[in-house]
Amino acid sequence: MSFGQMLLNDIKKELIMCGIVGLFLKEDSLKPELGNMLSQMLVTMSDRGPDSAGIAVYNDEKTGESKLTIQSIQPEKDFPELVGYIKSELNVSVSLKQSHNHAVLYSCKNQVNNIRELLQKHKKEIGVVSIGEQIEIYKEVGLPKFVAETFSLKSMTGSHGIGHTRMATESAVSTLGAHPFSTGPDQCLVHNGSLSNHSSLRRKLKREGIYFETENDTEVGAAYLSWCMQQGFSLKEALQKGLLDLDGFYTFVVGTKDGFGVLRDSIA
Repeated sequence: MSFGQMLLNDIKKELIMCGIVGLFLKEDSLKPELGNMLSQMLVTMSDRGPDSAGIAVYNDEKTGESKLTIQSIQPEKDFPELVGYIKSELNVSVSLKQSHNHAVLYSCKNQVNNIRELLQKHKKEIGVVSIGEQIEIYKEVGLPKFVAETFSLKSMTGSHGIGHTRMATESAVSTLGAHPFSTGPDQCLVHNGSLSNHSSLRRKLKREGIYFETENDTEVGAAYLSWCMQQGFSLKEALQKGLLDLDGFYTFVVGTKDGFGVLRDSIA
């Protein structure tokens, strides 16, 4: 097969894989409608991602607390005792709001990293999906309509949100393998395409102390951008740097507490 044929096949592959939606509201009066509008957008993209779906919702309500979105395969076993366990281990105030097999843990800002480390070391059956002051992420295997209904997406409020419908090509179809991926505070990424150098980049980022929940190539892209921003790069600068360091074909939508940015590979 010639290089040209291989490139054409890759382009065709991108045309049939994954759907991305994003909505940023400029009118505060529309914030109660965010979930409803995002739900309709997500379901519309079902034919581009029938195996799983997910959403990141940013609620800019000032509560003075930070949030961790977590996920469990056995929520009926893992969640009921979790608040008491965290309180006893860390002596911190924490509360939990459950939605299906996800839950949001609320605690003071200076404790969320300690809670995350505790879960990663001693509660490996619980996955940490996101962390931040505004972001909540919900994702699951199944058609987008099922996922939206499972987490009552229509009732969610906020200033902006990102959704993704997945057609898996690089890793297993699983709840944690669905998008969005969050690897930094109030930061997330959804991706259409395929990164070809994710294995070598993952090894480099692990040496920098970056923790990974899955083997998904998209999580590597998210972690790379988080790492760049930890080095002092702005989101725009990190995306521009990504054009040099990320091999493959890709469209990224990166969410932050202030909005989101879009990146396409140089060949587009």
